Amino acid sequence: MEPFPSDRIQLPRNMIENSMFEEEPDVVDLAKEPCLHPLEPDEVEYEPRSSRLLVRGLGEHEIDDDEDDYESSAKLLGMSFMNRSSGLRNNMSVYRQNPNGSCSVPSTRTMVVCTVVLVIAVSLIMAIYLLPKCTFSKEGCHKKNHTMELIYPLATNGKLFPWAKIRLPPDVVPLHYDLVLQPNLTTLKFAGSVKIVVNIIHVTWKIVLHSSGLNITKATITSAGGHQAKPVEFLEYPLHDQIAVMAPEALLVGQNYTVNIEYSSDLSDTYYGFYKISYKDENSKQRWFAATQFEPLAARSAFPCFDEPAFKATFLIKIKRDEKLSTLSNMPKKATTPVTNGIVQDEFFVSLKMSTYLVAFVVADLKNISRETNGSLVSVHAIPQHLNQVGYALNTAVKLLEFYQKYFFINYPLEKLDLVAIPDFQSGAMENWGLITFRETTLLFDSNTSSARDKKLITAVIAHELAHQWFGNLVTMEWWNDLWLNEGFATFMEYFAMEEIFPELHSDEDLLNLIFKAMMKDSLNSSHPVSSAVQSSEQIEEMFDALSYIKGASLLLMLKHYLTKDVFQAGIEVYLHNHNYGSAQSDDLWDSMNEITNGTLDVKKLMKTWILHKGFPLVTVVRKGKNISVQQEKFLYRVEPENWTADASYLWHIPLTYITSSCNFTHCTNAYLLDQKSAVIELPEEVEWIKFNVDMNGYYIVHYAEDWKTLIDLLKKNHTALSPKDRANLINNIFNLAGLGKESLEKAFELIDYLNKESSTAPLTQALFQLSLIYSLLEKKGEQQLAARVMHRIEHLLGDKIDQQRWTDDGTLSERELRSTLLAFACTHNMRNCRTTATEMFEKWMKSNGTMRLMQNCLEGEVIRAQELSHIIATVSQSLPGYLLAWDFVKENWEKLTRKFHLGSYTIQNIISSSTSQFATKAHLLEVKAFFESKSEESSQLRCVKEAIDTIQLNIQWMERNLAKLQELL
Repeated sequence: MEPFPSDRIQLPRNMIENSMFEEEPDVVDLAKEPCLHPLEPDEVEYEPRSSRLLVRGLGEHEIDDDEDDYESSAKLLGMSFMNRSSGLRNNMSVYRQNPNGSCSVPSTRTMVVCTVVLVIAVSLIMAIYLLPKCTFSKEGCHKKNHTMELIYPLATNGKLFPWAKIRLPPDVVPLHYDLVLQPNLTTLKFAGSVKIVVNIIHVTWKIVLHSSGLNITKATITSAGGHQAKPVEFLEYPLHDQIAVMAPEALLVGQNYTVNIEYSSDLSDTYYGFYKISYKDENSKQRWFAATQFEPLAARSAFPCFDEPAFKATFLIKIKRDEKLSTLSNMPKKATTPVTNGIVQDEFFVSLKMSTYLVAFVVADLKNISRETNGSLVSVHAIPQHLNQVGYALNTAVKLLEFYQKYFFINYPLEKLDLVAIPDFQSGAMENWGLITFRETTLLFDSNTSSARDKKLITAVIAHELAHQWFGNLVTMEWWNDLWLNEGFATFMEYFAMEEIFPELHSDEDLLNLIFKAMMKDSLNSSHPVSSAVQSSEQIEEMFDALSYIKGASLLLMLKHYLTKDVFQAGIEVYLHNHNYGSAQSDDLWDSMNEITNGTLDVKKLMKTWILHKGFPLVTVVRKGKNISVQQEKFLYRVEPENWTADASYLWHIPLTYITSSCNFTHCTNAYLLDQKSAVIELPEEVEWIKFNVDMNGYYIVHYAEDWKTLIDLLKKNHTALSPKDRANLINNIFNLAGLGKESLEKAFELIDYLNKESSTAPLTQALFQLSLIYSLLEKKGEQQLAARVMHRIEHLLGDKIDQQRWTDDGTLSERELRSTLLAFACTHNMRNCRTTATEMFEKWMKSNGTMRLMQNCLEGEVIRAQELSHIIATVSQSLPGYLLAWDFVKENWEKLTRKFHLGSYTIQNIISSSTSQFATKAHLLEVKAFFESKSEESSQLRCVKEAIDTIQLNIQWMERNLAKLQELL
């Protein structure tokens, strides 16, 4: 806590205590109760009253954000005391002046009162003078200028826990872990022991680290060079998943000590930590599979550790297993030795220095195929019956690994890379160093049954996770506030690598659609900056969202185009070399880029306006002759004006790009850095039209004011004058501006009238997306007739295009994806006899071998797993009766959902969004608000809940603004 400023009257200690804490039951006064252990005065912070013990000893401490109520109470008490004192002074005029100017002699009673008041005043002054300089602890009174009280939580055994922050203290850092595990796939439990070598940074009596749900049975400590392990007391504080090892003597600066902990636990039945999975083998027999998922905060549930990304260390892992099973970990296997009858121990080589969330191990019956490249053995593993589906993944992984090594000028540092298909896995994949885990659907490819989209998905996920081997594993963000450094970079590299190696997959179109959707989220008042302060587990989980991944990638894409690809690549090389095997913050990346730009551009100054601001700019363009006026403001849907931040406080440095009618090829792209509120760009000559944000490579929306008519005419006359991505960009921008009230919905519909001539996937997909949003809102609002008229408009625009599609699987991947999109839309909305054709084909397939596949799946009973739940809820929500059914399901099963998937997780975010995003009535708004308010504070304060409420309010606003206009328009 921050000490009271020197110009503020400091209260006597007893007055603060009696006033502030008179209702607190669990209070220990350090002046009266001895400490269990010496406590450093800077190691505490304010705790929620629900689960803490207050320790009263005056000590120095900085005030945290959540301690404002503590300080405010003290301020109020100070004011109250001063007011009472001034009132007392006003009544102390005991010497009264006679009319002649002489003083009358005070009475005896007055003298007594004055004496008492004087004694009280002197006592107060002495207390104020003396007490703040004295801290009572085990050693007695320390003469320090301590002015605030220490507050320590209560451990599970009733003793004081010597740390109150969520983040671990910086006194101790881990150097190395020896981890031994023995999972039992019969009892579904595991036993473990860990030896952690730590180094002391500041002298201390404690070692605080993480542990969650582990039954610790023994703890000892050994000093460097010491041979005897000394038993130690350990304290547990489950609220923060922390334990404290209390040393029998002071731990000295610069010395190494080894902490040895033995423990046991159950294999988790969630998707976190060391968890169990059941599946059916080739003979339909139930088998068990044990795997890990530690990111972001679950390594602590498998072994006690310093579970923060900056605490990097090396790991030696040993796993005892049934001899019929196999094990994998981050490093290659060093040796296998027998332990007891039927049990063997696998020992792996010591790892490189890495974060705890990247540690991984798998125990299962697995088969694999392998190939060596550049000194590393790449292997893809799956359960035996799926081994015939891993070939595509192996070929793809080898190509991508070779590409990244050349691009980064840094070799992949491990001797092996394992990719493992997990039968039940919540995420798409996890980048554990040397042991990447995947959902089966993101790794396995069956050439007979998998689709073109399946191939693209598998390629994209492998590209993402391999990029992490450098961005995230080699260089790790220092704390979760900069998660985008991991995920934004991996997403950017994923699409960049796919364009370079697999251009036939047209992955740039997928990124474009993802950016459009991320901007929808980022336009809400409940959005957050890419780099945001986080502390709690829920806040950390919620950082895994579209902004960290997609907005982060989009900002890097924008920077790459502005700096040029060579400068950008050189900056990345510097960043990776400067911080390899270490941790980094956002500024470290910009500093690395600035080393390359060498003063010609301040990348840090530019990019801070993007990562520290939520939302994105709206650039308004006005053309007058050769002069182009550009002005920026914040794009934000105004739902509740009283909660607004003034637009003037937002100023981005925007790398504008534009093409004109005089030269509209890629090499003719012009650039201009808009680092002010407004500016004027002077063209060399007048032009017929101008298009900003070329190929949507910038993260902003453009409003063309009067020039929208010019662009609409251009699309009608010669739409190929603009690239497919530029056409999709215009469709997205005008519909968003119509939603904002900056443009008319009529003009938006006028712009897409050219679509009957469109043949590219990107603009058609974006148009269908925007029109489907309108259709869904109308349908769910009960405006069925108007919704039918929207569908009629779509059929008028795209009916011929749907008729041209053939129910075959030939053509380029982009053509096949467009065919799939159009036919799926037509069948969903019963257009052009689509359902009749689909039904006939399904019946024909049923009579073929497809029947045997169906029966096998039904027999296995493993067709639909919990990992698919968010997708199922989203699908159910699309239909008219289904969207209410989905919301009811979420309400009725909320506790089960949050136990299985964790508050704030990406799955929970998707479930909340998909089950509420189509509500457009005030009744539903109140219902959603009331439901989450009735749950825990952690639930109601989730950012995704606030986003859901914002979205419903926007839907209501959109309907109020556009319903009448749509009735006229359609």
